[in-house]
Parts: sequence; C-alpha cells; structure tokens
Amino acid sequence: MKAWVLHDIGKISYEEADRPQPEEGEVLVRVRAAGICGSDIPRIYSTGAHRMPLIPGHEFAGEVAEVGKYIDPAWLGKRVGVYPLLPCRECGACRQHRYEMCRNYSYLGSRRDGGFAEYAAVPQRNLLALPGEVTYEQAAMLEPTAVAVHAVRRISPCTGDRAVVCGLGTIGLLTVMVLKTMGVRRILAVGNKAFQKRRVLELGVKEADYCDAGTQDVRKFVMERTGGVGAEVFFECVGRNETLRWAVETAAPAGRICLVGNPYSDMALDRETYWKILRNQLVVTGTWNSAFPEDTEEERTDDWSYALGCLQSRRIRPEELITHRYAPRDLEQGFLLMRDKREEYVKVMMCDGGQ
Repeated sequence: MKAWVLHDIGKISYEEADRPQPEEGEVLVRVRAAGICGSDIPRIYSTGAHRMPLIPGHEFAGEVAEVGKYIDPAWLGKRVGVYPLLPCRECGACRQHRYEMCRNYSYLGSRRDGGFAEYAAVPQRNLLALPGEVTYEQAAMLEPTAVAVHAVRRISPCTGDRAVVCGLGTIGLLTVMVLKTMGVRRILAVGNKAFQKRRVLELGVKEADYCDAGTQDVRKFVMERTGGVGAEVFFECVGRNETLRWAVETAAPAGRICLVGNPYSDMALDRETYWKILRNQLVVTGTWNSAFPEDTEEERTDDWSYALGCLQSRRIRPEELITHRYAPRDLEQGFLLMRDKREEYVKVMMCDGGQ
C-alpha cells in the first residue's frame, strides 16, 4: 500500500509500505479521510514520534476491508469512525472506565501506525459505526469534535452562563459549536486573526461579542461585556501564560476555567494571579482527550456518541471548518502549509473522494 512514513524528524515520505494484517480482535480499515491535527506538525518536524519509522495520523475514518480472528464478519464493508487511543484496560483509570486517562496507553498515529495511509489496522473496540447521514470527512473530525465535547462537559455550563472561548483554532471553534448545542446563548470569542473572526461570526457569535486580542484589551472587553461581573466559564484554548492570566482575571466569583490548549512552554502563575484564584474561589480544571463508548448496547452518553449524534442531526457541522483538501499523494503540501503558516487554514484534510 501507499503511506506517509515518518523515518526521523523532518524525514517523511510517501512510499510503498507493507499493508498491515489485522491481528486477533482487529480489523483493517480502508482510510477514506484523515485530518491533520496541530500536534502532527511538531511530531513530524521537531519532536519526532514515540517510535520511528511510523505512519502518523490519528483523525481518520473509512470502511472495514478485512476482519481478523474472532471479529464478526458483519463488520465487513461497514463505514466507521476510529477512536485512536488504545487503553491498557488494566490501570486504575481504565478500571474506572476513564480510558482517556490510561497510564499505559498506546495511540494510533503517534505510538502505532495511523491513518495517513491507504489502510490501517484498528482494534474492533475502537470502531464507531457511522449512520448513512455522516460522511467520511465529517467522521474524520469526530476526534477533535469529541475533544471539544469532553472539554465543555468538564465545565458543565448552564444555559444562562456567560462563556469565553479564548483561542479560535479547530478545537476553539468546535468548542463554540458544542456550547451552542448545549443551549449556551452568550458566548464571547477571543481570537487574533481576521479569518478567525469571520469563522466565528459564521457560527453565530455576534460581532460585538468578538475580541481581537491583537488590538483590544481582553480584560477590559470581557468585563465590559459581562457588566463588570466576569465570565462564569472560560475555555483557555491557547496554552500560554498570558491567556491563562486573562482567564483568571476575568472569571466571575466562583467561576470555572477549563484549560484546553497544549502548553507552548513552561506555565507559571504570578503571586497576584494565584491570589485571585484563592479569593474568587475559582475552579480550574484540565481536560484531556475524550470518552469513548463501552462495549454495551445500553444508551450511550459518552463524548463520541454525543458528537456522532450532533453530526447526524446536523446540530454540529465540523466539515464547515475544512479549508484545504488534498489527495493522499499531495498531503505534504498540507504539512508544510501548517508548519510554515503559508496561508489561512483551520482544518486540513486528506481525502480520496469517497463519501
């Protein structure tokens, strides 16, 4: 098969690779669409992967082309989304069914071959069958959508809360979408690029509720738009000291802050910011990955099932965030576009034209 193989830092090529053979409990997925995650770029160009050579790509969907031993053949031909986290199912977190916090996990696309290829071997437990209304491109965005769902659920906002979403990359914009599905009407969005403003206004945020962090005082903006009270909930989707301070300084008394963005560098709190956390009795929580359904036919309330339901009902339309599409052989253009920020983008997608 053809695949994008990362041999070393900065050395990735589209080449012939061995087609994986599904082992016991696995299926072979014919990849139809795969998104490039922001984390893929440093993995390819600066930090490397946990093991190399490796086929990156953890946001993907496709159809089951082959089944391994002990897999129901009814899976053959099914259209599926793929949960990339492979939990050990033995550690303390796994015993509590909190697989996203597994201590000894593997991961498709970073620790094990992923989806930037014609085929990928995937445990059957990690498959989510797709209804006919959901396209492969939409399904390839299930992973980042579920990440946003998980973050919002960590805070559990009320419909009357004033929510700030700071950082309008893919996850930030998806967080805005998810908040809207949960009935949160007053959303303040903080970005720093003109195209981010256009995108978030298209999602229904009022222009007066958008703050350009490059030209406006974020603290003043939030306090003015909340009548001097502050925001009940704040999603920090950037991962910088400055934006973390904005969250603490503009949170309402007893406000909740969810830290979503991966840190760019060491994070530190000055004494005054720390005091504000204490005196305002703020709740500061982290979020990581997303919750996938159990092997049960009971009603599913996990993040992936919620996200899939939103795709099926069209309450969330993540495909509207796709700005660039590449055939598999041309995907390096997408890597370089994101690395060098050659032009505006939100989600870059590899697709083969199938739906």
